[in-house]
Amino acid sequence: MTRHVLPPLPYDYSALRPWIDEPTLRLHYDYHRTRVAALNAAEERLARERSNPDFSWLGHLQQLVAMRTAEHMMHCLFWEIMGPNQGGAPHDALVEQIRDDFGSFAAFKSAFSATAAAVEPAEWVSLVWQPTNDRLAIRTVDYQQMHGWWAVGIVLVLDVSEHAYFLQYHTRRAEYVHNWWNTVNWPRVAQRFTAATQPWPRIDTTMRTPRSQYQHLARHADRRANR
Repeated sequence: MTRHVLPPLPYDYSALRPWIDEPTLRLHYDYHRTRVAALNAAEERLARERSNPDFSWLGHLQQLVAMRTAEHMMHCLFWEIMGPNQGGAPHDALVEQIRDDFGSFAAFKSAFSATAAAVEPAEWVSLVWQPTNDRLAIRTVDYQQMHGWWAVGIVLVLDVSEHAYFLQYHTRRAEYVHNWWNTVNWPRVAQRFTAATQPWPRIDTTMRTPRSQYQHLARHADRRANR
């Protein structure tokens, strides 16, 4: 079985100062390390229990693996869309889409920040691409829900769990959110937006072997999620 590995942080622990200080970033990255270990442990247990004739455990373990996987992937994305000397605003197609769907970039930031300030602990705020109506939308998810949103096309994500900010900001979550915008790597976010908005291949219902088409769609979804 392939074990999941904690990816290297793309920058130094001190690179996001003053917006996210070194102790806070180090604590958060170490938390991610524990989550990777928990994911590997859950997958190992699932592999061991596959031969168990008692299937009452199956749903719980599969749910646990899905939750841990999503938690790992969301943290990987969170590190990826931040960086030193970033911030500002997006350009080109992404900012045009934001204006179409939210009225203005300022309105989007206000809505995203207000959502982030109000969510329950251990939740995330995401900007997602919805291919069903070709729109961007702000969504809040917890670890039991986020694996369902991963395939939709997450463009931007913010972790508002207490371990992401409490060491530096204590209970001032709104200040953390306000300062976090200065770390957003908009060029990388724009790349994710471009990947998410690529057209999905359509199924030819006249073919006699539809299974191969669904397999093609699954491979296409995997490639998009890993971009």
